[in-house]
Amino acid sequence: MSWTDERVEQLKQMWMDGLSASQIAARLGGVTRNAVIGKVHRLGLSGRGAPTRVTRRRPASPRTARATTASTTTATPRREAAKKPAPVPAPEPEEAELLSDPATQANLLELNEQTCKWPIGDPGDENFHFCGRRSAPGLPYCAAHAKMAYQPLPSRRERKDKAPQRQFPNRMIG
Repeated sequence: MSWTDERVEQLKQMWMDGLSASQIAARLGGVTRNAVIGKVHRLGLSGRGAPTRVTRRRPASPRTARATTASTTTATPRREAAKKPAPVPAPEPEEAELLSDPATQANLLELNEQTCKWPIGDPGDENFHFCGRRSAPGLPYCAAHAKMAYQPLPSRRERKDKAPQRQFPNRMIG
């Protein structure tokens, strides 16, 4: 497809009317959106007419002016009431539960599907062993070690509150 003078004039008119490159390509036929964009660029058409979509703005809500005093640096009672109390952490398993019983200690060769596979000690140490107690159904650990291994995920809102805010460097415009 070649750009005839007639098609170029149609392109210019549709571009000034605010049609998108996709819409112009569809109306001209036999040309792609990218071809329209390229031709517009080569012709140097920068000014656009009104867009074909009518965008409605929301009515501006009146904002009250804030005074820059020391009182604005402290949280207002309304903000404090909106904050939820911090979640109570799950109780830690008692240390007596976590101490391994010498009768149940297991080495690597003694582990099976019914034994707790929680490692105790340094693997390079000669006293290294596994818990060896009866594992919870469907889990590789006993109930006490499963509480340590499987922590509940915080809610999405809590994760969002704890996430550090991104700081973007100031950019000079010019």
